[in-house]
This record gives sequence, structure tokens and C-alpha cells, in this order.
Amino acid sequence: MDIYQIRKDTRGLSDGKIFLNNAGSSLMPDVVVDSMADYLHQEEQFGGYEVAGRNAELLEQFYTETAKLINCQPRNVAFMTSATEAFAKALSSIIFQEGDCIITTVDDYISNQITFISLQKKLNVKIIRMKNLSDHELDLEDLENLIRTYRPKLVSVTHIPTNSGLVQNIEGVGKVCRKHHVLYLVDACQSVGQMAVDVEKIGCDFLTATGRKFMRGPRGSGFLYVSDRVLEEDYAPILLDMRGANWSEYDNYELFTTAKRFEHWEISYAALLGFTKAIQYANRIGLQNIESYNKNLSVTLRQNLRNSGFQVWDLGNHLSSIITFCGPDGDLEKIQKFLREHNIFFSVTYKNSALIDFTHKNISGIVRLSPHYFNTLEEIEKVSLILKNSLLQ
Repeated sequence: MDIYQIRKDTRGLSDGKIFLNNAGSSLMPDVVVDSMADYLHQEEQFGGYEVAGRNAELLEQFYTETAKLINCQPRNVAFMTSATEAFAKALSSIIFQEGDCIITTVDDYISNQITFISLQKKLNVKIIRMKNLSDHELDLEDLENLIRTYRPKLVSVTHIPTNSGLVQNIEGVGKVCRKHHVLYLVDACQSVGQMAVDVEKIGCDFLTATGRKFMRGPRGSGFLYVSDRVLEEDYAPILLDMRGANWSEYDNYELFTTAKRFEHWEISYAALLGFTKAIQYANRIGLQNIESYNKNLSVTLRQNLRNSGFQVWDLGNHLSSIITFCGPDGDLEKIQKFLREHNIFFSVTYKNSALIDFTHKNISGIVRLSPHYFNTLEEIEKVSLILKNSLLQ
């Protein structure tokens, strides 16, 4: 990796900030912003329909580049405006009935949990959360027992929770789901872009991701992966439009054969193009290279924080580029003040966003730093020293 060129490609780094909020919304490479601006200028001059027609081949690259990113075929990819939309579209294709069961984890994303609770309230769908082992890994034996007992309609796992650096064993879950022929949905919102994600190895039926986080794409972009099995069994969102089906008879339609059936016809093609450029950028660098580089940054930062006396709350055998911590006495305010004063970008997560996890940890919130491959080891050491000094004041 040419870190100098990567930083040169990112105008957002030119004002001296240290940007460590990539788990929130990352800095886009120049090519992403420039391509979107150019596309909008074209729409300004010629109108959206004409410009979409002129750029049809270019826009189709989104599907081939995303397929390359996660190891699938272009037919398995749908463009989404967010990971949340992708998650909702996947869920809406499953016809839940009263008494059906969804198995998930205690480390699921807040919006996913709220969605499941909504299904529970409206359709009386049961929510079962599998256990964690003492080392914070998923208890796959418990999962298998739950599947045998409840025969769930769906198993859903968040790869990396937003409130923790934990990387959950989604491949292990996939093997259990395939063995029992259970639908499997993976939220890869925080993992796609910071590490290699391979849907063939995972064995999932759906996978959701966003553009704005570690992929370094624009807000208003994301994607949904849909397996061949799901496509062949004619799963589709409950509310379709002409992007998803052909109106074949007065009272009937024929589903299109690709994952595009999960899209809506009206989308921002400027956002789609910008996201395509972000995916191309990551693919050229290589996700294995990005993952290896990020691991070095995150391991160094965690160790420095622990050595300085901070409480680091990332628990598990496999950790990511999300580092969560607080002061020795649980303090968050002084840490935030110091980071802002030194032009360091971060985020904070409170208990209402991670109710189960933070209740188990007996904490009310954490500061979250999330380095990425445009950060340098020198920046990590500088931030570590600044935080260490904050404890001395």
C-alpha cells in the first residue's frame, strides 16, 4: 500500500485533522466526490434520463465491482440507499406469521433489534438470542439446539457490532444454518471495507452493507447481497415496483431473475456512481492489504490505551478496527474535550444504542475510535499520547 498516495487522494485530510470516525462516516477519496459532481453537472445540462442512458455501461460497473468485493456474481447484487434499507428489503421478502421465530445475538445492531421487536409487536414473532461463551464468542452449540427446538424462520447476525470491536463468527453460524436449511441474514455494515468479506465462505442468504463507513463511499449508498437459492425460490420485497418485475397480465407480474428485483426504480445515479468509484478504489488496494494494515493500527491503539490506564471494552478473540474505551472511572466527558481540542474526529455510543451489551458490561457509554488505512502509525501514537496526557490533568 502506498500510504502517501492514499492520503494525497483524500482532500479531507488536508487541514491537519486526525480522522478516526470511519465506523461512523468516513472520508471519501477525491475520485468519489469528483465523479458525483461531474455526473450531477451532466444531469444539470441534459436531464437525468438522458445522462443515465449515456452512462449505462459505466453505471453497470457497480454490480461487477461489488461482486468482486464480496466474491459473488453481479446478478446477486442490488444497489441500496443504505444498509438499513437493505436489511428491511431482505426481511420484507420473508413472509412471517404468528409464532415464527428469529434467532439473533446479544450483540446485534440497535436498528436491527428494534426491527425485530417491531415484528414481535405486530406479528407476534418470537425473538431468541443465542448465548455467548465465556470468551465472548458465539455459542454455536446453543445455536444448533435453538434451531432444533424452535425451527426458526431466520437467523440474523451482525458481523461487527457498532458499539464494540468484536468480530462475530459469521462463518461458523453459516455452517450451522446450511446444515439445517435455515435462512441466514448477515449485517456487514461495519466489516465491508475494513476487512475481506467473502459470501461464499460465510454461506449467507442475505448480506447488507453501507457505502458511508469503511467503504469510503457517499451517504445514501449501500448494497444487498442475495444468494442464488433465494433468487431461485422467488423471494422478493413485499412492495415491488417496475425495477423488480415485469407487468405481464392485468393482475399478475413476473419477477426479474436477478437481485435487482430488490431495488426501486428511482435511485440517485450520482450516489451509485460515487459508490462504484469507492468500491473500485478499495478493490485496487486489496481488502487483504487493508485488513492487515488496519489490524496493526488497531492493535497498537488498544495496547497504548490499556497501558495508559484506560478501560478498553472490546472483548473477544477476534477484534476489528473499532476501539471502544472510557476513562478509569468511566469518564467520557474529559476524553471528548481533549479529542476535540486536538482536532481528532471520534464518536460516542451510549447505553440506549447497545442495551444488552452495555448492561452486561455495567457501563453507560464508550468513546469510539475507528482508524482506517489512510491513517498512519504516527497518528495513532500522537492520539495515544494526547489521551494519556488527558489522564494527568
